[in-house]
Amino acid sequence: MLKVLIADDHAVVRQGLMQILGEMTEAVEADEAASGPEALAKVWEKDYDVALLDVSMPGMTGLDVLKELRSGKPRLPVLMLSMHSEEQYAVRALKAGASGYLTKASTPEELITAIRKIAKGQKYVTASLAEKLVDYMDSDADRAPHECLSDREYEVMCKLASGTTVTEIAKALSLSVKTISTYRTRILEKMNLKTNAQLTFYAMENHLID
Repeated sequence: MLKVLIADDHAVVRQGLMQILGEMTEAVEADEAASGPEALAKVWEKDYDVALLDVSMPGMTGLDVLKELRSGKPRLPVLMLSMHSEEQYAVRALKAGASGYLTKASTPEELITAIRKIAKGQKYVTASLAEKLVDYMDSDADRAPHECLSDREYEVMCKLASGTTVTEIAKALSLSVKTISTYRTRILEKMNLKTNAQLTFYAMENHLID
């Protein structure tokens, strides 16, 4: 029996993933979590073979949950799922300890393959992501400005670059407007930029926003 936890704040996505898991030939027992804290609570209560985490859950993100899991249950294989392209979060997720990363545009067959592989203790990355990892691990490669940002700063940066207001970001992340404004200032300083427009141009040039 393969025990899987699905953590995503969208009920439709969770139901879709449940249906895909139901198509697997092996017996699967799946639980759902609608938030980061709920996912952690379930993991502390029960032993799972695989956890599927959405990167962009509000409040406590999938990356936040991943870091908690790595300290509390380091052997639990975690597959990160995201609507964002590999350029945006894949390297960060794998660096934080994820066993694999897939976009939500992936086929059901690819998802099943990834689950089976990480359940065996292996890593799952696409060919294109493997190339990005090689580039990232190259010690001689110049680091892009956005790579110096923390995970939370990076998340805020992507939202700002996409045209989301500070107030909207604060609401989405369950943080204060003042906190997001502080993040914005820090992001612009670290990236040597002055305006949101410059941030948007940078993000588009580096394929960080869709």
